[in-house]
Amino acid sequence: MIVKRLRPIGLCAALTAPALVVRFSGAEPGAVAGLLLFGLAVVAASFLLAWAAEAAQVDISGGLAIAVLAVIAVLPEYAVDLYFAYTAGSNPEYVAYAAANMTGSNRLLLGLGWSTVVLIALAVAKKRSGATVRELVLDSPYRVELGFLAIASIVAFVIPVTGRISLVLGFALLGFFVFYLWKVSRAEPGEPELVGPAATLGGLAKRPRRILVTTLFVFAAVVILASAEPFAHNLIAVGTELGIDRFLLVQWLAPLASEAPEFIVAILFALRGKGDAAIGTLLSSKVNQWTLLVGSLPIAYVFGGGGSALRLDARQIEEFLLTATQTLLGVAALLALRFPRWAAWTLLGLFAVQFALPGQTARYVLCGVYAVIALAALIRNRRHLVPTLAAPFRRAPGRDAAERRQRVSVR
Repeated sequence: MIVKRLRPIGLCAALTAPALVVRFSGAEPGAVAGLLLFGLAVVAASFLLAWAAEAAQVDISGGLAIAVLAVIAVLPEYAVDLYFAYTAGSNPEYVAYAAANMTGSNRLLLGLGWSTVVLIALAVAKKRSGATVRELVLDSPYRVELGFLAIASIVAFVIPVTGRISLVLGFALLGFFVFYLWKVSRAEPGEPELVGPAATLGGLAKRPRRILVTTLFVFAAVVILASAEPFAHNLIAVGTELGIDRFLLVQWLAPLASEAPEFIVAILFALRGKGDAAIGTLLSSKVNQWTLLVGSLPIAYVFGGGGSALRLDARQIEEFLLTATQTLLGVAALLALRFPRWAAWTLLGLFAVQFALPGQTARYVLCGVYAVIALAALIRNRRHLVPTLAAPFRRAPGRDAAERRQRVSVR
């Protein structure tokens, strides 16, 4: 029975084999074949990594574990984007691709991920209760992560205003990410909620579980690191061969591949009636993107031979502004820790509309629409704004309660 439930893991491992053979044999397939080969390997390895990271929560806890798991979980997406940023240090053309990958994955996560998960969760709640449910309610601990995202989204406007991502901003965002990890590590730990293959892994005996999880971590990391460069290279080559806008390919196809496992995990949570856990997963990823990912880009750029700031052109500035205003709307709508149906449909609709508005003027109009709706949501939820911004700097209630119990027991 266990072997049968582990079949998805074996299948994903098998799907990475062709890419590894091609990569380490030195063979050079055509652009389309290479894109499919290495793209499939990235997606398969992403699933392995996601399952292993979830199952690892059974054995490890605390700040170090959170830091390790946070970095591991975002490795597929970051490996591709940091490759673009690193290469941009010697080839300025790749600056556009680094910006495209980051903004695409960010908008995909919120515009498609958040909205889809909420709509599914509300549909499941309606089916179970027999009554219409108009909003998804999140637990109060999620206000801490929302506070981190709110601060990061405000700081993000520095990028389109200045037209660059500087090293100073990069280190500041990385420092904020470390603070986020420290803060989350001090929260009262809970039992991990595992689904699918991750639950199968988590249910194994301690020794085989740890061996298998470690093996999956190492194997998936090797596959992703080996596939990131040829996947990115072939992605650009396919755009050139087929006459497709390379910027758009990098912006949407690459993030869709790397985000797929996370989306599926969140959707599974929603289908099981755990909508708050689903949004919590995607909320954490959003914090990681605006801190760890954006903060790493100028550092990778410098290591690749670039200057002290990754400078953006007009199109990239427009993309960052659109991404920042979208994030602002998401935060404003969620300030009361209630995700209403109208917000989900609005985010999904505006996400779809952007594909019909490719021009610069239309994009700035869309930014204005995001900003106006965000302002209305901020006014409506204004009493929750200060508590949300202050949440990252307050002591975790769970930790405080535990310390009080400890002091009482000592007495």
